[in-house]
Amino acid sequence: MAAGSRRVRAARRRQRRLAKGTHDLTEVQWTALLSAWAGCAYCGAEDPSLQRDCVLPISRGGRYTLDNVVPACRSCNASKCNFEVTGWLRRKQLDEQDFLLRYAEIRATLVTDLDDLDDPRN
Repeated sequence: MAAGSRRVRAARRRQRRLAKGTHDLTEVQWTALLSAWAGCAYCGAEDPSLQRDCVLPISRGGRYTLDNVVPACRSCNASKCNFEVTGWLRRKQLDEQDFLLRYAEIRATLVTDLDDLDDPRN
């Protein structure tokens, strides 16, 4: 019984945090992220049901935006939970530098490409 009420309280806290922030990740952006990463951003698994994972967790002030979301397999998403990404990558013995470089490259490319699509002059 106590575990159930703890889950309920945690779910309510999460909903309050989500309601506080602006979450503007569109389906077009999510599709572009899936295509750019071509698998789990952390382990590379090509799972067809990748989940949206916030690099900076919602509990630490993150939001569902193009700059903060990466596709993650269920295992990585659950394991990362609300940990800071670089510390979690080190604990899991995943390549932190490779992730950060690829994350920066994909973010820069997608922001530019998607801005070009939204530009009415094109």
